[in-house]
Amino acid sequence: MRVIAFVGLPLSGKTTASKVAEEMGIPVVCMGDVVREEAKKRNLPLTDEVLGKIANELREKEGMDAIAKRCIPLIREKGKDVGVVVVDGIRGIAEVEAFKKAFDDFILIAVEAPLEVRFQRALKRKRSDDVKNIEELKERDRRELSWNLAKALEIADFTIENTSSLDEFREKVRDLLEQLAKKVEVEIETKVNPTEDVDKVVQAVKNLFPDADITIEGDTLRAKAWDLRKFRDLLRRQRILDTARTELLKGKSNNETTVFLNKQTAYIGKVNFTDEDAILSPIRVTFKLYGIPFGKFLDYLAPPTKAGKPIREVDRLI
Repeated sequence: MRVIAFVGLPLSGKTTASKVAEEMGIPVVCMGDVVREEAKKRNLPLTDEVLGKIANELREKEGMDAIAKRCIPLIREKGKDVGVVVVDGIRGIAEVEAFKKAFDDFILIAVEAPLEVRFQRALKRKRSDDVKNIEELKERDRRELSWNLAKALEIADFTIENTSSLDEFREKVRDLLEQLAKKVEVEIETKVNPTEDVDKVVQAVKNLFPDADITIEGDTLRAKAWDLRKFRDLLRRQRILDTARTELLKGKSNNETTVFLNKQTAYIGKVNFTDEDAILSPIRVTFKLYGIPFGKFLDYLAPPTKAGKPIREVDRLI
């Protein structure tokens, strides 16, 4: 499972980013909801002061990663069938470390915005627990920075600046999530024969799936990838959509499908489907689907054609 978490100072845009994820069909776990739920149990008002006190209390009693630990089972439950979950509301490095320990595939995204911009957003959204003046926002910044938020911001894998329009920010978030949200996992395997150059075999795989994470053990190359754009583009450039569609349908089994590709052709940057027992061993490529219908995946990668042109085109998987 891939866990993607947003981190940022108060009112930087984390909630907006999470809403974009929800619109894309990615489940979201909001860490602030854990604190709000605790306040409701105690019949306390959902003000910034009350929520801040509860958050501090939980961390003092249970450790700086207390809220993260309470979120871990929620993340596992939401992500068990879809393969990816977004987490909104990282507040410190201890929470990052807790998530990294619990999930092997963890990505942290920092959202940045200046103080004045963040304050104007608070005035516009009028949430009950929001600040009422800029001094309150500065105090909230100080409180969250005391939880080692700065360290979490420093080690983020990606940073999104939220200084322009809402539409532009939402588009930045969507573009990044499309790259990171693992709706289709590609598993790649091929034999490296004694007569073959290892570097050339690696290049053959990279020519089809540039983001492939490759390992070589003995005479076997294995890799994982998530970005389908290069492979999808090659199918269109070569005008082999009908062939690709047939091969993808032929290899389907439950929520995955397997095809076999010619290694030598891949080295020159082209796709050529072949048989499993082809000479010199083909590249075995398995597409594993998480939470998307096979039909949508098929229409995205290799839609049916009419007079050589794609019909029922799907531009986005999420």
